Amino acid sequence: MYTGEYNHTVDSKGRLILPSKLREALGEEFVVTKGVDGCLFVYDQTEWSHFEEKLNTLSITNRESRKALRFFLSGAASVEVDKQGRFLIPTGLREYAALEKDVVLVGCGRNVEIWNKDRWAAINNDDDVEEVMEYLNGIGLRL
Repeated sequence: MYTGEYNHTVDSKGRLILPSKLREALGEEFVVTKGVDGCLFVYDQTEWSHFEEKLNTLSITNRESRKALRFFLSGAASVEVDKQGRFLIPTGLREYAALEKDVVLVGCGRNVEIWNKDRWAAINNDDDVEEVMEYLNGIGLRL
C-alpha cells in the first residue's frame, strides 16, 4: 500500500527522483499514465496488469468504454529508474499534468499520484474534510 506525500522537482530533462520508500515498493520498472483531476497515476507492474485486465473487459462498441481505454492506455508509459533513482516522465504526460518544476508525489493505496505542486495545494485543502467525512459515513465507513 502506497502512503505519504513527497515534495520533489522535475529536472530540465523531465526526470524525477523517486523517493526511496516508493522505489522499494514500485521496483525498478513501473507504469505512468494520465490520471484524473489533472495528475498522473503510477502503478507497479502487478497493479498495472490488474488494471489492464479490467480495462480489457470493456466493450469497444460502447462509446464511454472507448473513451476510458483511450484515456488510460494512450498515455501509458513503462519507465525505468536509473542508478541515481530518477525516472523520465514522457513529454506528453508532463504536459498533461503541467509538471514543470515543483511536484508532489502522493501515495494513494494501490497507486501513486504525481501532481503539479500548485494543483495539489488547490485540490488538497481543509475545506473538503467535512465532505469527505460525510461521504465515508454514507458508504458505512466509520473512523
